[in-house]
Amino acid sequence: MGDPPTSTPTPGDLQAVLGALLPDLLAREGRLLGVKSANSGRYVHVNAGMATFLRRPAPALIGLADAELFDAPLAAALRSADQTALAQDGALLSEHQFEHQGARFAFSVLRQVVAGSVGQRYLCAVWCDQSAERRREQQLAAALAQIEQQQHAQGRLERELAERALNEMASGLHSRALFEDQLRRELDLSTREHREFALVDIEVDALPSGFDADAGAAERVQDSIGRLLRSGTRAMDATARLDGRRFLVLLSGVGLATAHSRMESLRRQCATQIVPIQGRELRFTASMGVASFPHTATDREQLLSASQAALAEAQRRGGNQVTLASIRFDRG
Repeated sequence: MGDPPTSTPTPGDLQAVLGALLPDLLAREGRLLGVKSANSGRYVHVNAGMATFLRRPAPALIGLADAELFDAPLAAALRSADQTALAQDGALLSEHQFEHQGARFAFSVLRQVVAGSVGQRYLCAVWCDQSAERRREQQLAAALAQIEQQQHAQGRLERELAERALNEMASGLHSRALFEDQLRRELDLSTREHREFALVDIEVDALPSGFDADAGAAERVQDSIGRLLRSGTRAMDATARLDGRRFLVLLSGVGLATAHSRMESLRRQCATQIVPIQGRELRFTASMGVASFPHTATDREQLLSASQAALAEAQRRGGNQVTLASIRFDRG
């Protein structure tokens, strides 16, 4: 006895089968379903997911329109998309991002016009929540933007370091990091061998009126004093240009008297130096504070503090002076 013949289902049978599966499928996928009358735009059916999203029982939503459920801008956007779907053949997929009841949402909405009995038409809309995906996309975009900013910052830093290195090579002056490294080595060597060295803090005095606000003039003066430092120091010495108009000089194996004599010679050279600026002659002076190891300080911090204090005293006296730091008498 053979199998019964297979019959072809009618369109009504297929529609009934698919209709029976649709609610369970939408529920499993977390989709929201809303069916409206094409004529009135009012809901005739919602599934449990839509009722939960709107925070109302499903029966209470029947007969309401979007204007009664959402704020005016969102209701207008939904109505516009509905009208577009009603005016075309086939399904319409649209995106809606909005705030609702204090939360931010992103939905893709698939709309399809379905013909009913006795000339009725219904607009079926299946809402798919894309909020988590959009948040992931935004987080990824933010992370990529942060990485890009970090790369730009790293690039700027590398360019600045490269430019600084070129400037140091051209000027013959050390960077602050290299200067600090040599200062540590000089401290170690002088401590072991019981020898002297001097540290000089230099700052260019205020420029004459008419040049004080000229950044180019200040730069030319700094370049000029840099050249004087290069010509007036030895290979074992170290010079560094700090921010603004300040310089540091390490004089290896030199005591206070010799350091003062050499810096006094530098001071006089600065005072007689002529810097041409756009056809005008610019003259400048500098104040200097001299400290030494171990006579005025016994460690790095004390040495830097002593040279700064001596510089401040030179400036207090009117500038264009070389001042010695106070000698310590409490050395064991």
